[in-house]
Amino acid sequence: MSATSLVGLDTETADVVELEVPASAAYIAVVRTAAAGLAARVDLTLDRIEDLRIAVDEACALLVAGTDDGAATTTTLRCVFVLEEPSLTVEVSGPRTDLPARSAFAWSVLSALVDSVESGEHDDGRTWLRLVVRRGSGQWG
Repeated sequence: MSATSLVGLDTETADVVELEVPASAAYIAVVRTAAAGLAARVDLTLDRIEDLRIAVDEACALLVAGTDDGAATTTTLRCVFVLEEPSLTVEVSGPRTDLPARSAFAWSVLSALVDSVESGEHDDGRTWLRLVVRRGSGQWG
């Protein structure tokens, strides 16, 4: 997946980091750790970093829910981080096609932890969740 395929995002002027892991709950910690490290790089507060880490964990868990670990060898969880002042956008895509309704508790959690949450489907049928956090002030670190 190329970063330029991100729906509605201009990745020409941003730093883009892509990570792809097997679609298994066992690998969510890798994505969560990457999110925290990149959030620190863009100078988010410790509280905002922790909120993003939890939101990324929840988004990944939603996208791999129901995926059996044997299928994880052929399906992947893709995570693209777009670092562009003053925000960090995280788009996670996975094999799940039936996300919970927006009224579900998981959506409430995601909405409370980040500045915006969107969802959609790529042309290849993969479902994506996009999380955005914005930094209040300061320069890129």
